[in-house]
Amino acid sequence: MRYLIVSLAMLFAATAQAVDVHRIVLHVDEADPARQELVLNNASNINKHYQDKGEEVQIEIVAYGPGLKMLLPQSEAAGRIKSIAQNYENVSFRACSNTLKKMEQKAGKSIALVPEAKMVPSGVVHLVERQEEGWSYIRP
Repeated sequence: MRYLIVSLAMLFAATAQAVDVHRIVLHVDEADPARQELVLNNASNINKHYQDKGEEVQIEIVAYGPGLKMLLPQSEAAGRIKSIAQNYENVSFRACSNTLKKMEQKAGKSIALVPEAKMVPSGVVHLVERQEEGWSYIRP
């Protein structure tokens, strides 16, 4: 019984500790420019909130499926992505390699992404792994 009480006390103490760095992963899988703008707004608002509180935050935006179009140089979001990446080094963009390969096969040519995008083998697996690592998941 004593072991159980000590274990519970340790569990509550661990969960009550402050978070050193807020880690948030945002999911975008739609080609809709309004949805993509919402994702970028969420990233900016989250960043501002924690900066105003003097707390660290790390944000990843993961795009796959139709959402990968957000990371094309000609997308409506490209300029804002560049601005966010230049102004916030704690915000990063991840692109699904599986989706890009399928897009390239369909197009019959290589497809470039914005330079801010870093490839991950699978966007959906990256989201799963981030959640398993304790990242907060948001799908606007």
